[in-house]
Amino acid sequence: MTDLFPEQESAHPASGSLPLAERLRPRALSEFFGQEHLVGPEKPLRLMIEQDQLRSIIFWGPPGTGKTTLARLLAHQSKSEFFQLNAVSSGVKEVREVIGKAERLLKIKKRPTILFIDEIHRFNKAQQDALLHSVEDGTITLIGATTENPSFEVISPLLSRTAVYILEPLGRKELEGILQRALTGDEVLKKRKIVVEDPTLLMLMSGGDARRLLNGLETALRLTRPSNDGTVVITKVKIEEAFQRKHSLYDKTGEQHYDIISAFIKSLRGSDPDGALYWMARMLDGGEDIKFIARRMLILASEDVGNADPSALTIATSCFTAVDYVGMPEARIILAQTACYLSSAPKSNAAYLGIESAIDDVRKLPNLPVPLHLRNAPTKLMKELGYGAEYKYSHDFEDHFSDQQYLPDNLKDRTYYVPTEMGREKEIKERLEHLRAKRKKKS
Repeated sequence: MTDLFPEQESAHPASGSLPLAERLRPRALSEFFGQEHLVGPEKPLRLMIEQDQLRSIIFWGPPGTGKTTLARLLAHQSKSEFFQLNAVSSGVKEVREVIGKAERLLKIKKRPTILFIDEIHRFNKAQQDALLHSVEDGTITLIGATTENPSFEVISPLLSRTAVYILEPLGRKELEGILQRALTGDEVLKKRKIVVEDPTLLMLMSGGDARRLLNGLETALRLTRPSNDGTVVITKVKIEEAFQRKHSLYDKTGEQHYDIISAFIKSLRGSDPDGALYWMARMLDGGEDIKFIARRMLILASEDVGNADPSALTIATSCFTAVDYVGMPEARIILAQTACYLSSAPKSNAAYLGIESAIDDVRKLPNLPVPLHLRNAPTKLMKELGYGAEYKYSHDFEDHFSDQQYLPDNLKDRTYYVPTEMGREKEIKERLEHLRAKRKKKS
């Protein structure tokens, strides 16, 4: 089997030539912290390893949560050949080279191949298409890693051939374990007397990212002079210097990422275009993914503007497409236009509340029968049983409206969509009230 960790084997650990995060990369599941929903007893990845039944996977989650490590552990345990590509620096040529090697290994040595592609969301359609046949026929087992939603970034044919597993940011317990392992288990650090004055701050500034935690610890150590007795006390000030908190306008993977997008969305919802533009500027200046911003506005257009201004969803959809075509820096203008429109639009969350209420009923009363007059009748028997027999074709009636019942009997009096008085929704409300009154009068 190909050695998955050649660097560690060739370099003397005490030399410290490798970054701490690489020295501590787990070689077995017993050394892995976090993602218990995937690697715990009887969980999907552990079962794959124990049963040696690996399938193609996409890991979706924030940086530093174990995507690369899990890919290597899966390959190691399954005794597969392991190849790693980064979507930023690799293309169709490199993919085809790996596929060629995989075909030869399978034919000559009967050895399966795992291809790990980091940042697979950066592959375009043609590059992803190049993987399809080999994934489908089992020449390679694909493991992709992405920080972006695969539903948006991975083509449907490839997505349908993979299992998507979501990795969560690491919590305090996991980060404490990693920090303790670094201080007492690393061949370099365990020989030193190290005291972390504020481990909570160190963990907080890592943002649930193990790599960022270890890199921050390593940097803080370099910035700290040992005392006369050789003890290294990492102070709060050195931790802040290590993470350059005071010099960072925006952290795409940490606390500020979530705080600023929250402020942006709340400014849009609160009809404050000035606040929305400011928080958008913070994100753009910090290098945030423009499609992430556009996607959040797309959701807001339906959730918070809704039918008060139905054009909002169309504009937000056009924005999402346009920024993908144009890219930065011009995309900032399109994003700004859309943010100003959404901020200024009348607001309604009636559709959002309606579907939430309907879903709640569906879960409380599952599998209610469809009223007989609404059922489809493609066969003679179904017609004889009365399927669709009393259905009233709405266009045959005044106002193109019939008084028939559309909900199951148990819910026939329920109202899910309650329009507001805002914008276009006021007109919708008046029409629905008129039609609902006619239906009640008939009943």
